[in-house]
Amino acid sequence: MLYYLFEFLEQKFQLPGATLFQFLTFRAALAVIISLAFTLIYGKIIIRFLLKKQIGESVRDLGLAGQRQKSGTPTMGGIIIILGTLIPVLLLAKINNIYILLMILTTLSMGSIGLIDDYIKIFKKDKGGLKGRFKIFGQLLLGIMVGAVLYFHPDVKVKEEIRTSESQQFTSIQEQFSAEKKSTLTNIPLFKDNAFDYADLLRWISPELEKYTWLVFIPIVVFIIMAVSNGANLTDGIDGLAAGSSAIMVLVLGIFAWVSGNLIFSDYLNILYIPNVGEVVIFVAAFSGALIGFLWYNTYPASVFMGDTGSLTIGAIIAVIALIVRKELLIPLLCGIFLIENLSVIIQVAYFKYTRKKTGVGKRIFKMAPLHHHYQKLGQHESKIAARFWIIGILLAVLSIVTLKIR
Repeated sequence: MLYYLFEFLEQKFQLPGATLFQFLTFRAALAVIISLAFTLIYGKIIIRFLLKKQIGESVRDLGLAGQRQKSGTPTMGGIIIILGTLIPVLLLAKINNIYILLMILTTLSMGSIGLIDDYIKIFKKDKGGLKGRFKIFGQLLLGIMVGAVLYFHPDVKVKEEIRTSESQQFTSIQEQFSAEKKSTLTNIPLFKDNAFDYADLLRWISPELEKYTWLVFIPIVVFIIMAVSNGANLTDGIDGLAAGSSAIMVLVLGIFAWVSGNLIFSDYLNILYIPNVGEVVIFVAAFSGALIGFLWYNTYPASVFMGDTGSLTIGAIIAVIALIVRKELLIPLLCGIFLIENLSVIIQVAYFKYTRKKTGVGKRIFKMAPLHHHYQKLGQHESKIAARFWIIGILLAVLSIVTLKIR
């Protein structure tokens, strides 16, 4: 809203300083400040409200150190992250931008599913929360909508770089790119010719099947959103782990969004130039500020838990941003923390069922899954576990950024 207001003031009255809102970096910096201020100031008010309404966590006894002390800690704190993200976005972003609309849809839809889940757990006294099939259906529906928008919407386009010969090397950067067009291209990390087209998955069978690429693309989008969202949900098991890890991941995605939306840097890095995707930087800035502000209250000992309201939402947001900036193939590296948490549960359950079938007695690889609970069972303090996971997350983030240049 402020963007449009100052745009009007600049055009109508040539108001000094109004042109600042035309700069992406200025609006991104302002988004961080507003989201941080909101989460730090109003976060405390929201926590008091949750305490007053006795919206506290009912902790199952898993035999973990310090677990009983957490009982009664306010949950549904994901509301703080959602509000801290959406308020700066609505104030500073171009709301008519298709990518911003997609991010708002993702935040509200997954936030609603998480909120319903937490509501059932707290007020209906059902520790299972929302039935798994309803969660999956919600994620499936969101994935279909996101995939359909990215595939069919006319504003979702890319410009491919046209490699010129040495005799033409002095052509302008603008001339080195093709016209905007619909495309299912994405970037493959670590390869020199780093463009992959989802249409190739069908084109090799018959060129006529290319028009049915959406039948492949949309299920892939659904899988990515479900995997990352559930990974974030599993990671939210100790104080500060999910919020801190997510902040690292989303900051890297913000860098990807900025370079992908900048003609000069996308040319230099030989990646797809995506018109209008730079606006996602505003969302990333607001989201990062909200996560860091939330960490003020969520680090050990936590004053509030994000609940499924937060964990499902942040996972879906990270997945959709990666899809928008065409870096979804980097998710296993960038979101490595979520991946190992997911895998630890899958491996634990699969091995337990296999050994029970073979020997009659189920055995475990880890002392407990997800993986962070394994280290708790080994006697490590949760603040140390969270800090070490953050360090691993930073290392993975650096490696993800390095893939932009190393091929």
